[in-house]
Amino acid sequence: MYCMNRALNFNAGPAALPAEVLIEAQKHLLNFNGTGMSVMELSHRSKPYEEVHDGAISKLRTLMNIPDDYEVLFLQGGASTQFSMVPMNLLKEGQTASYILSGAWSEKALKEAKKVGQTSILASSKESNYNSIPEFTLSDLSSDTAYLHITSNNTIFGTQWQSFPDSPVPLIGDMSSDILSKPIQVDQFGLIYAGAQKNLGPSGVTVVIIKKSLLERSTDALPTMLNYKTYADNNSLYNTPPTIAIYLLKLVLDWVENQGGVTAIEKINDQKAKLLYDAIDESEGFYNGHATLNSRSKMNVTFTLQSEEATKVFLQQAKEEGFVGLNGHRSVGGCRASIYNAVPLENVEKLAEFMKKFSQK
Repeated sequence: MYCMNRALNFNAGPAALPAEVLIEAQKHLLNFNGTGMSVMELSHRSKPYEEVHDGAISKLRTLMNIPDDYEVLFLQGGASTQFSMVPMNLLKEGQTASYILSGAWSEKALKEAKKVGQTSILASSKESNYNSIPEFTLSDLSSDTAYLHITSNNTIFGTQWQSFPDSPVPLIGDMSSDILSKPIQVDQFGLIYAGAQKNLGPSGVTVVIIKKSLLERSTDALPTMLNYKTYADNNSLYNTPPTIAIYLLKLVLDWVENQGGVTAIEKINDQKAKLLYDAIDESEGFYNGHATLNSRSKMNVTFTLQSEEATKVFLQQAKEEGFVGLNGHRSVGGCRASIYNAVPLENVEKLAEFMKKFSQK
């Protein structure tokens, strides 16, 4: 249907983009909407780009059912910059930022917050090598807690929050690797942030969804480009935004809408995850999933084989069959299949079939 020789891409990020999006972008690469210019060449103050920018914000609001009392911001620096911006903007002197540790990225978020102010760990599953979402008690939050930070999906360890807590303090969610993969209740959160390169588009743009009342915590003493109010007050156009990344994000959002919206996407993601977890569970111990059953991610399926030698042979044969990005992270070893929104169901079917045949040899 599309360009031949497309890889069976299971990379953790930057990850697969919908073929339809790439083809649409290709059509307009030299002449976007009759301007005689690429989107990359347009002034970010021009009307043609403004339509792209505002259209992306509007479409994201619609798809995620974002309430009117939330701002949608486009930033740069990836989720890693948000590790610092969140406490810089939301953690006041005399308050404590609380973190639930469920993987390497939440650890890094905590590390940066410690540089800004007082922090605490509400719960952690580090002792079990992050194979689950840890249990916690919200009543253990101190009275001076500024916010509670979670990482909704853990790409390295293959775990995912199945539901979110009704936190008495603003809930901050790093949703870089599962945003738009299933419907969520945005008003459960004070702030959501996500690097685009998993489910939203290419690397280079970060989405922040923030409750407007929280903007009052951002002070003028902050560096201009690290202040959420700078972006909120200027429609994320204070300086030149990553225009091509936002354009491609808009095309991805159009694609999600054409698939039937986030609810339809979730059903496909459920099918994809079931295929791989069934292949693991039915292998009689040949494959072993890293995550516990009640914490399994539908975005990143992590598993090990019985030996290092078997893993090497598996990955080599998978590569020969056209599969890309199946190496597990060194923290877990083994294999990892990242099956974000844009990974076609048929590609996952091929992987599941390959896994079954390999285990039977």
